[in-house]
Amino acid sequence: MSNIAETDDVRFDDRGLIPAVVQDAVDGTVLMLGFMNREALGLTISSGSVWFWSRSRRELWHKGATSGNFLRTVEARFDCDRDAVLVRAIPDGPTCHTGARSCFSESQGTIPAAEEPAPRGGEILGTLFDTIDGRREKPEPGSYTNHLLSQGVDRIGRKIGEEAAEVIIAAKNADPSELTAEVADLFYHAFVLMSAQGVTLDDVGVELRRREGAPRRHKDTGTEQS
Repeated sequence: MSNIAETDDVRFDDRGLIPAVVQDAVDGTVLMLGFMNREALGLTISSGSVWFWSRSRRELWHKGATSGNFLRTVEARFDCDRDAVLVRAIPDGPTCHTGARSCFSESQGTIPAAEEPAPRGGEILGTLFDTIDGRREKPEPGSYTNHLLSQGVDRIGRKIGEEAAEVIIAAKNADPSELTAEVADLFYHAFVLMSAQGVTLDDVGVELRRREGAPRRHKDTGTEQS
């Protein structure tokens, strides 16, 4: 799917570039700053993975193509002047070439990423779900979430199957950071499916509360487990 038409009114500079800030879609951490030309921006929107224009090599650059640390696009939004773009993405691993989570982790006056207080998972998941639900109610051009929603349950379900398999692989690799990234991807795609079907986090919470203390029948053995 091409989204180039949706970027026709974006204001590129005299070199044909626009600055792109990449932010973690889950907890809001600023991961990196890069530059995109029209083609890189279009690929970022349509492919679900972040691309840049390398000013030093003067060529398109698919972030993660060498390291495997891809940035998976959730949405792209422009500033009021449409001369800068904010890309909200889910990182597959460290974003910085130094191995740090963020290219800004070592900036003077900031707290290194390893010392930052751990984000509260429930709060962040709620915010992520609200963002996805907001995209469903008010679609935005360039939103990967809207692209997924438009594909329907079969496409979203296939993505969930792929992410579930990657979670298992990460677990078998005994790599906590890889497992964390894959579970985040699985949650995101599950939330997209829930939103598409009109199921809320509160609905899931009610069901989990209903199960508290109730015996559960094991699917394989038929025996009850509490």
